[in-house]
Parts: sequence; structure tokens; C-alpha cells
Amino acid sequence: MTLYEELQWRGLVKDTAGEDIADKINSGNITFYWGTDPTADSLHLGHYSSLVTAKRLANAGHHPILLVGGSTGLIGDPRPTAEREIMAKEKLQKNMDGIKAQVDKLFGGKAEIVNNYDWTKDYSYLDFLRDIGKYINVNYMLAKDIINRRLETGITYAEFSYTLLQGYDFLHLFRTKNCIMQAEGADQWGNITTGLELIKKIEGKDAYGFTMPLVLDKYGNKFGKSAGNALWLDLNKTSSYELYQYLINVDDSMVISYLKIFTFLTKEQIEDLEKQNAEHPELREAHKALAREIITDLHGAAEYEKAVEISKALFSGDIKGLSLKDIEAGFRDVPTIEISGEMTLMDLMVNNKVVQSKREGREFLTAGSITLNGDKVSDENMMITKDIAIEGKVIVLRRGKKKNYIVKF
Repeated sequence: MTLYEELQWRGLVKDTAGEDIADKINSGNITFYWGTDPTADSLHLGHYSSLVTAKRLANAGHHPILLVGGSTGLIGDPRPTAEREIMAKEKLQKNMDGIKAQVDKLFGGKAEIVNNYDWTKDYSYLDFLRDIGKYINVNYMLAKDIINRRLETGITYAEFSYTLLQGYDFLHLFRTKNCIMQAEGADQWGNITTGLELIKKIEGKDAYGFTMPLVLDKYGNKFGKSAGNALWLDLNKTSSYELYQYLINVDDSMVISYLKIFTFLTKEQIEDLEKQNAEHPELREAHKALAREIITDLHGAAEYEKAVEISKALFSGDIKGLSLKDIEAGFRDVPTIEISGEMTLMDLMVNNKVVQSKREGREFLTAGSITLNGDKVSDENMMITKDIAIEGKVIVLRRGKKKNYIVKF
């Protein structure tokens, strides 16, 4: 199976430009680029799907250029529904620094990272219109899907012009770095073709482009910030445990597709996992492999093992060996009870609606259904103090098998 055939098998090819693009991809010696605007200080799992494809190409001998849009980020790629908020330059720089560090780590320092602000900051408006604008017809721009969808609600001239800026990026990299192909998510097809048009009209040469289908969850939502379900590549934003929990619980109908998109497992390995998933879905071997491959690639084997251990500890209730940081990651979404002084266990539970009444509280205590940091307790008058808190700061209170609370001093 050739590289291009593998990309197709993995479901990573949607739109293509260039009749012999398969030959170019299979040749193993071209320069290509993928770009993103620094709208946040971290990339997310939606970006990672494209970066994994870029790594596949790099592993096959192609030279990757990762473009961070310092100039296009100041304008904002048109969204389907509304104009993007203009970002302060200081925030933009912070975001760029974060993204560059992540890309550099993912590619082991082997990816060339560029910033389009470097070649646009001194380009005058009149020169840009004369050199670039005159080659792209307005009707051509209006036909772009992302622009056409905004015509009824309105689109600013700045966003309307975005496709010219990104098209110029491709032209500039074609001229200066012999970059002949752009690879992006499917929502960037219109911008890719603008770059191809400029290269053809100005340089009289052909270039290449292909898009990857956008990765969706089982509800048809993108893995993106605007969808409200971002899984960040920054450990401080999304811990390995949170990422593990998400991946281990993805819908059975999606897991094989995700294995193809996000991992470097071979066709044979994925087909074996598909068979296991069909015969013994309760074992979740495909899900475990998905979590292992993604977390290890992003953060290393130690972080994956840590996520597994936290998961096991939280499931069993044996949390004494966990650090405060581990507990905060594992219980990020559970109710938090803040107290400033000492009080009895019963008062704590009744005052914070852990139980509805003292009578109910006694029933839970008698049944052994209340635990503090994994230990069953039965004394309603037990004093809740910092002395029993993990690192003197938090206590994990569990009622029954699943209802957890974080008591924070």
C-alpha cells in the first residue's frame, strides 16, 4: 500500500488539487505546509488530527512547514455564523509562543516553523492590491462557500480579504521555500484554492493541495473551541487523565475511525482491534489502544501510565496514593465544597446538601456508604479538619458508588 493509498484508507483525503498529487505524495521529497491562526495559546485535538497527517508525510521523507498565522490571526478566518473578535497583539504573541512550543515538541524539533507576519508586516496596502488583489476576481471570492454563507448576515471587508492573505502565504512559500503543497482541514479548501490560483496566474506553475475531513464526535460536532468541547494539547488545560477518560469512553461506532486518523498503528493492527472490538466490546481494547497511542505521542509514556493509575484509583476509591494535582485533575467536574474552619461530618453533609437530612445521613453512614479519602466512616460527629486533608488542602467525600464531592480548605 502506497502512502497515498494509506491516507485514503485512513479517511484522510477529502478534496485534492493536482492531477498527479498521488505521485507527489508517494515520491517522498516535497515541501508542504499546514497552518493555523493563534486564536488560543494551545492547539486542541482537532488540530492534532491534521498534525498527525503532517507527521505521516514527514516520516515518509517530505519536509513539513508549520505556519503560525501572526498576521492572519489579526484579521480572523471567517466563521460560518459571525465575525471573529479582534485579538490584541500581546495576546496573539502569547498564543503564538504556546503553539510554536507544542509543534516543536510534537515534531521533535524537525518541523520548520514560520510566521506569516514576517512577510506581510512591511507589505504596503497599495502594493498588496497591485501585486495580489488584481489577480483574484471578486466573483471568484464570493463563490467561496465560507464567504457565500455570510453574505445574508453580513461580512466585513477584513474577513472578506482573509482568503487573499492566506493565498499569498502559499505563493510566498512556493517562491521562497519551493513549497508545492498545502494540506489542511476541509474548511480551508477555499483558501487553498486561492493560493493555487495565485501561483498559477503569477508564477505560471501548478501546485498541489488536499484537505482532510474534519474530525467530528458522535454528535457531529467539531473538536474545536467554538463547539465548546475542546480537548487541549496543553497538559495544564486538559490533563492526561481527562484525555484518557474521553478517549476510553468514545462511542464504539467512532473508535476505529479515530484509530485510523489519530494513531500510527498499522492497518493490520487496527483491523485486529476492530475484530476484538466486535467480538468483545466490553474489554474496550480498541479504546485503550486509542488512548495509549494519542497520550504517549503527545505527552510521553509516563503520562499515559499516570492517567491509567489515576483512573484505576478513582474507580476503586483507593485514592491515598494520589497527589493533590492528580485529585484536582480527576475530580475537576465534581461539586466543590469550600470550608474555612472545622465542623462535624454530619454538619458538613447536611449544610452542603450531600444528604437531605440528618436521618438520611445516618442511614448512609450505617450502611457504610460514606467515605473520606477512600476510607469508610460511620461517626457522624467526626471532625473535618485539615489534618485529614490530602496535602492539608482537600478531602474527597464519596456518597455511594458514584457521587463525589471535593471538600476544599
